Amino acid sequence: MAAITPEELNLLIEQTYKVENEFNELKASYAHLQDTVEKVVEFLPNAVWILEREDSTVFLQNSHARELWQLLKLLEYQEEDYEIKFSGHSYLIKSSTYQDKVMLSAIDITEQKRKENLATMGQMAAHLSHEIRNPIGAISLMSSTLKKRVIPENIPIVEEIQKSVHRIDRIIKATLMFSKGVEANKKEFLWSELKESLNMSIDYYGYAKEIEFLFPEEDFRLYADKDLLEMLFSNFIANAIDAIELDEEEKGVVEIKHENEGEKHIFYIYDSGIAIENEKELFEAFKSTKVKGNGLGLVLSRQIAEAHDGSVALCGGLPKCFKILIA
Repeated sequence: MAAITPEELNLLIEQTYKVENEFNELKASYAHLQDTVEKVVEFLPNAVWILEREDSTVFLQNSHARELWQLLKLLEYQEEDYEIKFSGHSYLIKSSTYQDKVMLSAIDITEQKRKENLATMGQMAAHLSHEIRNPIGAISLMSSTLKKRVIPENIPIVEEIQKSVHRIDRIIKATLMFSKGVEANKKEFLWSELKESLNMSIDYYGYAKEIEFLFPEEDFRLYADKDLLEMLFSNFIANAIDAIELDEEEKGVVEIKHENEGEKHIFYIYDSGIAIENEKELFEAFKSTKVKGNGLGLVLSRQIAEAHDGSVALCGGLPKCFKILIA
């Protein structure tokens, strides 16, 4: 066997170094590619799992997937996308395969489903409200005529009918407004005019307990939609009356206070009734803890305030108090 010459040995060493450098470059490139893939997967807003097809072990996953590791146990590969409910949320599941890997993706569609359900409920409620409006108008007209003709002893019965009709009419108006959206037609008027309308609404609402209503005595001008503000305040007053009716005390108080902040009007509404049960669901449409409630009053009140470049929120640190800002 011929001996390797020094030149051949040097050439072999050079080739070895070259192969080693190419291997290191390839290894670095693969590591960079793997790091890029991991970052892309981590960047995705949905939970992603990449599994070994043979034994379903996790090859790669992002942080969203780690948080939902229990959900992975319920998932399976399917040709078509499907929905699944888990821990109070709705998820859209997508899956695909490539060579020896299976990729599963879970997209949280809870908010999307909620909006779809609200839209459907709003459309149904608006349709029913249109259907109910005509007979309610006829009942209201006939009860006014009946009140003039019945004997005095029966007048309270007719008045109760009118109060019930007024309550239904409020629900119809709120439902139709929710389905169409709130638009403010602003004009200048006095607080005393709005207060008079609120007092009339209170008389129609009806309640059994002795309730004191304390409204601002000073008069001031507002540039707003009077009808919308009447609905806004009536919603809060109606909620306050219901809360007082459910309270153990025989008497109650509903108070509205007013302050100016430049050209902005700030109102504080307080009542002595039972405490709010679930503050998180206060402004959630079609959710109400009241027997009489339809779940639209506070939602519409916030929309009305926003239509006036204002807001509605709970008073910080004070129970049963709402702060209403009207710009």
